Amino acid sequence: MAPAPSSTTSAITLNINGEKHHLSVDHRTTLLDALRERLDLTGTKKGCDQGQCGACTVLLGGRRAVACLTLAVAAEGREVTTIEGVADGDDLHPVQQAFLELDGYQCGYCTPGQICSAIAVIEEHAAGWPSAATDDVRPEATPPPLTPDEIRERMSGNLCRCGAYVSIVQAVSRGAQAHAQSRTAAAEEAAA
Repeated sequence: MAPAPSSTTSAITLNINGEKHHLSVDHRTTLLDALRERLDLTGTKKGCDQGQCGACTVLLGGRRAVACLTLAVAAEGREVTTIEGVADGDDLHPVQQAFLELDGYQCGYCTPGQICSAIAVIEEHAAGWPSAATDDVRPEATPPPLTPDEIRERMSGNLCRCGAYVSIVQAVSRGAQAHAQSRTAAAEEAAA
């Protein structure tokens, strides 16, 4: 007698934008498909479906992840933040506000992935993580300034078919400045 075939589905709980979602998914279901097709969170876009364009970028445990190459079962137990969860109620995230003010989008298709990636880029830079454009990568070196070259290198995994790169770089820079100001204000408030 042949052994019984193993199940190809799992019951999982995804923590998305602070809300728990219980799903039964095929083991091969990508996080992108679970978000868009099962949970109706369509802000995350399907671009190339090969991990090359960045349109599906989400934050997984605070780090960038291309949802088209991430299995939904691998996201269980980790915080997933999509573009729908970036704002604080009606208050836009500083990066969202910067994209809006500086026209960091044209058709808007890549914008959710660009914004999620930019938020992670700013956090990575603030934590002192080097990039391929960083001159001094020694651990004791201070983080380099977030120059346009640094931003372009760090955002290079996100493509914009419309070519809004100049405005995207400016928006990331402005978002980083707002992030630095809020960190300074929080530190001063904690010290008082």
